[in-house]
Amino acid sequence: MSVKQNDRYLGIGLAILATIIWSGNFVVARGVSQHIGPVRLAFYRWLTATVIMAPLAWKQFRAESGYILQYKKYVFWAALTGVALFNTCVYIAGHYTSAINLALIGTTSSPIFSTIMAVVFLKERMTPARIIGFACCIAGVLLLLSNGRWEILASFRFSKGDLWVIAGAVAFAVYSVLVKKKPQQISTISFLFAVFLSGTVMLLPFFVWESLAGQVTQWDAKLIGIILYLGAGASVISFLCWNTAIQKLGAATTVLFGNLIPVFSVWEAVLLLGEKVSTIHLVSGVLVIGGLIIANTSFRLKTAT
Repeated sequence: MSVKQNDRYLGIGLAILATIIWSGNFVVARGVSQHIGPVRLAFYRWLTATVIMAPLAWKQFRAESGYILQYKKYVFWAALTGVALFNTCVYIAGHYTSAINLALIGTTSSPIFSTIMAVVFLKERMTPARIIGFACCIAGVLLLLSNGRWEILASFRFSKGDLWVIAGAVAFAVYSVLVKKKPQQISTISFLFAVFLSGTVMLLPFFVWESLAGQVTQWDAKLIGIILYLGAGASVISFLCWNTAIQKLGAATTVLFGNLIPVFSVWEAVLLLGEKVSTIHLVSGVLVIGGLIIANTSFRLKTAT
């Protein structure tokens, strides 16, 4: 097996691991909106992630501080889109829109935006395999979230929350493309620490504003556990895996794995919450996983002459 193939398989494995951890966000954070405001949840999440990253990245971060300052505009935009905006928009959306709208828009629009941006700005090629795989992934997600009923999709309407989800999807798409352009002089761990720290600082004034104007945070063991999960798992571990996968696979291919999030969310709900699994869940899972396999398979379609 060649080194290039090993890198590809490593990238696939890391992308899948990231989506498994991210999918738990829909399960563990389901009832948190009644306990804490969206900006405060985002702020505590990234503050926790920054504290965890500090001892791991500080030595490397100091050694590369000159390069980080040199590329400060790049770090700023990565922190703004990947940290300050993305999850904050999703948390805000959860206060205004239904679960099906949240999942449907978030999981289908972000890969679309990311793929378009990767093709336009990074000149990544949309091979026949990638196009077919992309279509299968979208079909699987739509089948899962519509429960196989066309009328659910036909009656779909955008609300204030839906627009927040779209904003978050666009932000993460920009972030995914930016990660592919990361300067080689900055290591992945220094980059993440700089992004986490910068994003947390960006959220600070909005955190103070919401704390003064919003609901009182209802602290309990469940909320503390969720913040630790979001900070350590859904932030540090997942972002390390996701960024490395983008370096190995490219942005347009990696973002396709985001379509696994609703599939994993269903199975986690079955295992953790005892919910029932249906034929729709199985078929949609096959479509999404099959689409990912196709998108990561190199072949050429013969054209008629």
